[in-house]
Amino acid sequence: MNLYDNDDINVLIVDDNADILFALKLALEQNGRRIFTTTHPQDVMQICSDHDISIVLMDIQMPDISGLQLLDLLKSNSLTEHVMVILITGQFMRSEDAVSGLRMGAVDVLFKPLDLYITQAKINSLITLVNYQREIRQKNLELENFQKKLYLAIEQAEKSKEVKENFLANMSHEIRTPLTAITGLTHLLKKTETNQEQSHLVDLLEHSTQSLLALVNDILDSEKIDAGKIAINRLDTNINALVTNVSDLLRPLAVQKGLELKCHIADDVPQSVIIDALRLNQILMNLINNAIKFTETGQVEVMLKVVALSPHRVNLQFIVSDTGIGIPEVSRNKVFERFEQAEDKTWQKFGGTGLGLSIVKKLIELKGGTLSVESVVGEGTTFVFTNWYDLAVDRSGGSNETILSPAFSTSYRIHILLAEDNPINQLITTKILKGWNIHVDIAVNGAEAFEKAACNAYDLILMDTHMPVMNGYEATRKIRKELSDAKKDIPIVSFSASIMDTDKVEARDAGVNAFISKPFVPSELYDVIKSLVIIK
Repeated sequence: MNLYDNDDINVLIVDDNADILFALKLALEQNGRRIFTTTHPQDVMQICSDHDISIVLMDIQMPDISGLQLLDLLKSNSLTEHVMVILITGQFMRSEDAVSGLRMGAVDVLFKPLDLYITQAKINSLITLVNYQREIRQKNLELENFQKKLYLAIEQAEKSKEVKENFLANMSHEIRTPLTAITGLTHLLKKTETNQEQSHLVDLLEHSTQSLLALVNDILDSEKIDAGKIAINRLDTNINALVTNVSDLLRPLAVQKGLELKCHIADDVPQSVIIDALRLNQILMNLINNAIKFTETGQVEVMLKVVALSPHRVNLQFIVSDTGIGIPEVSRNKVFERFEQAEDKTWQKFGGTGLGLSIVKKLIELKGGTLSVESVVGEGTTFVFTNWYDLAVDRSGGSNETILSPAFSTSYRIHILLAEDNPINQLITTKILKGWNIHVDIAVNGAEAFEKAACNAYDLILMDTHMPVMNGYEATRKIRKELSDAKKDIPIVSFSASIMDTDKVEARDAGVNAFISKPFVPSELYDVIKSLVIIK
């Protein structure tokens, strides 16, 4: 059930001048919002609670209780702390009071006499933000429900490997679909103008989304390891940049807990080695996340050292240490077992699935490395991972600068067909593509995608795999077999929340040129489009 069956945004105007209330209400009233007014500031808390007020437009100078005092009451109450407050004041108010109001949580300050056009624009902007937040909260609730179903179904599916694999594939797709929406909404929200508090909340939302995605990936990886389906793909990689980037990515999570996350890379570590960057990234993410989770004060330290060096190989040692609660000696072996945690209640209170360290150990062993742990209860824990790697060609003179995805020139006239049945994902993907100056048509199922491909000249098709009427595999095969020579070879990208190996094999067999998994990273989608589209 949607929390917001009534989509109206409730706005409260507070001023002891009834004429001002009447003028503001008249200016702000329109479809999709309900305007409440009061000249009695003592009634504000009750009105906000009774009517789920989202935005308050409030005068500072009022009898009995000031707007600043009311703002403090709203922000200190858990039921109303989410309310966005715009303060209204006279032209001669001290700037110190305006700054004080903003520090207390107000999103803006407007000065009398009010410019109604500016006031309307401010309210419209906040209403857009409220709608984004509503959508995100709704999707988070959906994710929580999916997660509960996921764990319940895992227990029931243990009796049959085939049933379990089918379940995991379906649930992965179902969870990744709303995750794609949340990831995209977060990406778009970060491009809107927000204050410091709202930006912080968006950052926390982004981290929470990535944590949920990591949980889904951990469960799938655990099953792949058991089935012997994990492949190690070693490529030339800048090891220094990889370790630094992982540390930088997780540092905000440490800072949020009041911890310091340090990263030290020895000077003699070769810059380029042959490694499986994806799996090494996964190992480090799990170890550092684990260290942050079980550390309440102090620091987490990540170190990379050279143990031995030969002309063609290097033995590297990755160390992740913390000043956390430590692991009881009797439980140290158990933390590497699936769904197991230390028996100590202090350790268990931090929660977790018990999958992360199990996967880390198995991946390290698959890569030919060793993993050890040393820990003192109350003082901290150190995980040490050691492995041999082949040296790559030295690229020390190269640049590691990250290149942002620019918009394509409008002169290229890139035209893409997006086959996607989810309305939210349609909206988000279209906004991102249009931001790159790409013209987008939409098909809501495979049959419509085939018809549009037959009638129009597209440069590329983004084809979701699971759609009604005709799925993406069928539509791709139909395009490849039945369209004219000029159209049947159009680049098709499988654009799907299904990430199982069998799905990728079926997509390749159907004739796709590339595979993008949802939730997708915009820069990766950009690179695929750039590589497949022939610029006109």
